[in-house]
Amino acid sequence: MDHHDDLPEDPKDNVIITDALIAELPKTDLHVHLDGSVRISTLIELAKKQKLELPSYTESGLRDLVFRERYASLGEYLHGFKYTCGVMQDTDSLEQVAYEFAWDNIDEGVCYVEPRFAPQLHMGNGRTFFDVMNAVDRGFRRAKAEYNSRREVQTGERPEFNYGIIVSAMRMFSEGFSEYYRQLLGVHTHAPKSQVYGLASLELARAAVSAIREYGVPIVGFDLAGQENGYPASDHVAAYEYAHKNFLKKTVHAGEAYGPESIFQAITDLHAERIGHGYHLFSPWLIEHPDVDKRRYVNDLAEYIANRRVTIEVCITSNLQTNPNLKMVEHHAFREMLKSRLSATFCTDNRTVSSTTVSREIALAVRSFHMNARELRHYIIYGFKRSFYPGTYLEKRNYTRRMIDHYDSVVEKHRRLQQAGAA
Repeated sequence: MDHHDDLPEDPKDNVIITDALIAELPKTDLHVHLDGSVRISTLIELAKKQKLELPSYTESGLRDLVFRERYASLGEYLHGFKYTCGVMQDTDSLEQVAYEFAWDNIDEGVCYVEPRFAPQLHMGNGRTFFDVMNAVDRGFRRAKAEYNSRREVQTGERPEFNYGIIVSAMRMFSEGFSEYYRQLLGVHTHAPKSQVYGLASLELARAAVSAIREYGVPIVGFDLAGQENGYPASDHVAAYEYAHKNFLKKTVHAGEAYGPESIFQAITDLHAERIGHGYHLFSPWLIEHPDVDKRRYVNDLAEYIANRRVTIEVCITSNLQTNPNLKMVEHHAFREMLKSRLSATFCTDNRTVSSTTVSREIALAVRSFHMNARELRHYIIYGFKRSFYPGTYLEKRNYTRRMIDHYDSVVEKHRRLQQAGAA
């Protein structure tokens, strides 16, 4: 447990958590896909420019046909990426999407963000890994420089913005995913597909480490995304071993659409320090070990995660949209995470595809699980503490301290306003 978990009651805890307070608090987003967060207006603009066909060329039309409030399945949810990835196939578009994404976060008070995407989905036709990464980094650096140079940031009235990029390997892919994947599968026509998937992941890990060392690109983590069922973590052990031995931090999509075994594989086979989604951590059903004592397996896994402070990247809206069995927010597994005092942080997953923001995710959690001010403080600060910050340990500590101090000052301001209004 963190040292602040058992502090005595503080008068500042007596604040009403309003939308205005949430909006002003410094926040993080540690699990957000760049290609799932393209502005719809930009998607339309780029599609017209690049002569790519869309189901509609109006924002309302795309929300009706593609980016919906609810989806029938994870597959339907992922359908929209066909269009967003489609317009992100040149360096100018990549830079524009990253720049706008950064400002969308800044404008809602997200001070630190770790956008993730799969560079190999954007490679080919002359675009190398370094071309893709440098384009995305340029967009983020430009937005960061513009915002952090403002007077209110320079004077400390508002906290500075920072970011680190996470590269995602794919559990599986086909020729249609990208030109890079088409060529890779074409070269390895006689190899088992699972070995080619692992080879692509290992190549991505090598490229990421090189980009950090040779180009200074702030790649802070390695991720594994895509369909869990049928595509196990074991196919990607070599890539994660390489990342692990080269000090690249690790997160894994696990327990989103598969049982607790997927989370177990992530932390044992892939050395995961964070888990993306982790929704099925407490699910009392086992696919691969049906004869094992289910309750004990789940309890032991949750205890291990709690003791090791493996952080869960919670994406409430996304889980509601992709899991037909999850009918109400109140039934989300975060209830058990909160009860067990696990390390977790609120994330959007995809700002556009899920039509959400960090502030909305926090408000959903506060109201659905009746969180108090102290609990909210813990979970927002976990986002800063468990981040893969692109600096030294001491720099991260200092940055986190500044965020905590700003957080407390915002809460104190709202507490006084509320007291004045009640007087």
